[in-house]
Amino acid sequence: MPLWAALIVAIAGGLVYDLGFPGVSWWPLAFVGIAFALLSLIGRSAWAALLVGFAFGMAFYLQQVSWTALYLGPVPWLALSVLESAFVAGGAVLITLAYRWIPRASDARWARLIVLPALVAGLWCLREAATGSIPYGGFPWGRAALSQSESPFADVVSWVGSTGLGFVMVFVVAATIEWVRTRGWRDLRTAIPVVAVALVAMLVPQWQTTDAGTLRVASVQGNGPAGYFDERAQGDILASQLEATEPVLDEPDLDVLLWPEGGSDLDPLRSDRVADIFDRLSEQIDAPVLLNTVTVEGDDEASARYFNTSMLWRAGEGAVATYDKRHPVPFGEYIPDRDFWYALAPDLIGLVQRGYTPGTNPPVFDLGSAITGLAICFDVIYDDLIWEGVDDGAQVFMFQTNNADFVGTDENEQQLAIARLRAIETGRSVVNISTVGTSQVIDPTGRTIDALPADEPGAMVTDVALRDGRTPSVVLGAAVPWILVGGAALGLVAAGLLARRRGRARPGHPA
Repeated sequence: MPLWAALIVAIAGGLVYDLGFPGVSWWPLAFVGIAFALLSLIGRSAWAALLVGFAFGMAFYLQQVSWTALYLGPVPWLALSVLESAFVAGGAVLITLAYRWIPRASDARWARLIVLPALVAGLWCLREAATGSIPYGGFPWGRAALSQSESPFADVVSWVGSTGLGFVMVFVVAATIEWVRTRGWRDLRTAIPVVAVALVAMLVPQWQTTDAGTLRVASVQGNGPAGYFDERAQGDILASQLEATEPVLDEPDLDVLLWPEGGSDLDPLRSDRVADIFDRLSEQIDAPVLLNTVTVEGDDEASARYFNTSMLWRAGEGAVATYDKRHPVPFGEYIPDRDFWYALAPDLIGLVQRGYTPGTNPPVFDLGSAITGLAICFDVIYDDLIWEGVDDGAQVFMFQTNNADFVGTDENEQQLAIARLRAIETGRSVVNISTVGTSQVIDPTGRTIDALPADEPGAMVTDVALRDGRTPSVVLGAAVPWILVGGAALGLVAAGLLARRRGRARPGHPA
C-alpha cells in the first residue's frame, strides 16, 4: 500500500474507531477501526509509520475528546489530541517493526498466525499503558476496551481487566488479518486460534461475586449552576441540591443519601449554618449523607491547600470520614509546571486560579450497613483506585461527578460506559450520580436499573445489590498489564535480534 493510501486508510480508521465508542456506541466498528490502523502500518518504514500512526491518532482523538473545546475553545482540545496522537505514533512504529521482524525471525506459519498477532496486541496495550501513565498521571481515556461496555466481550473485564480485553480485541483483529494474508482458507485449521479466542471471549461468563444483601440508596441530581462559567451566587448549587432532595426525605429505610461532585458549594467544615443543614438532612432520613465539596487546609491563602473532598456526614457527629480526589484533572483542577505553561498560554492558564492537591486517604467509606468504594469523576478511569477500593472491602461503588461543563457532548456517555465496565470488572453495583446528568444506577452485571435524564433535577431511590468477593481481574490487578506490556517489549526485542541473526545468515536479506 503506498504511503498516500495508508494515510487515507489510517484517517478513515481513526474516524471509524471513534464510532465504536459512546455516544454512537456501535461497538463492532471499534474492531473495524483497529483493522484499518493495522493494515495501514504493514510494510511501512519507521518514519512512515510515525506519520501514519499520528494521522490515525488525530482522526480518533479529535472526535473522542471534542468535548474539551466546549467552553475553553480549540487550544486544549488540539493540545490534548496532539499529545495523545504522539503516543499513538510511537506505538505505530513498534507495531510496524513487529510486522517487519516476525516474518524474518521465523518462517513458521504459526508464528504469523499466533505470535505476530499476540505481539501486535501487546504493543497496542503498551501504547495505551503509556498514555494512561504519562505525563502528569496520564490520560487513560479512549482505551480499546472502553468501546465494549455493551458488547458480548464486556464480561472479559471481570477476568483480565480493561487491558486484557483490549489485548483480546487487537489479537482477534490482527490474527484475522494474518489469516487472510497467509491465505488461511486453503487450510481451515489455521483459523482455529482466532476463532477460539473470539468465541471464548464472547461466551465466557462474568465472574460471579457473592450476594451480600441490598443497600437502599437515595441519589440526587440537583441540576444546579455547577459549570465553570455558570452565573451563580454562593450557595446556589447547594440550594438546587436541597430542592431536588425534598421528594426523598420521607422515603422509609434509607441507608445513605448520595450527592454528586460539587453538590455543595459551601464547606460544612467551615460554616456552622451549612453543617446544620447536613445535620438536619441526616437526622430527617435517619441515615448518613455522602456529599462532596471543596475543602481547604490552612488559613493563609498563599500556602493553603485545596482538596476536592467527599465526606460522610452523620447527624450530631459531622464528617465521620473523608476522601480527597486522588486524581485531580491536570489543567482543569490544577496546573502542573504552571510557570512554563503560563508563558505559552497565559489567558487559559490564568482561568485556573487554585490547584487541587491529590488525596492520599483510602477510597472507601463504612456506611454502617455496608462499605462503599469511591471515585470522584476523573478518578474512575484509573484501574488502581478501583482495585484498591475492592481490596479495602467495598461492596458497592458510588461515583460522584460533575458534567456541567460538558452538557450536550459525548463526555457523560463515555464516562457512564467506563462506570458500566467497572461494575462488570469488580462484580459490584455502581451508583453514578452527576450534578446535571445523565445519572445511572448500574447492577453488578453492567445493566442499568435506574436513571435520571440529563439537564433535569431529580432523585432516585434504589435498592442496590451488595457483593462480596474479588474477581480475577481485581486479584491479578496490575499483573495483567505488566505481563502483557512487558511480554510485548521483550518479544519485540527478541524478534529484532532473531531477524538480525537470520538476516546475517542469509546474504541479501538484511534485517
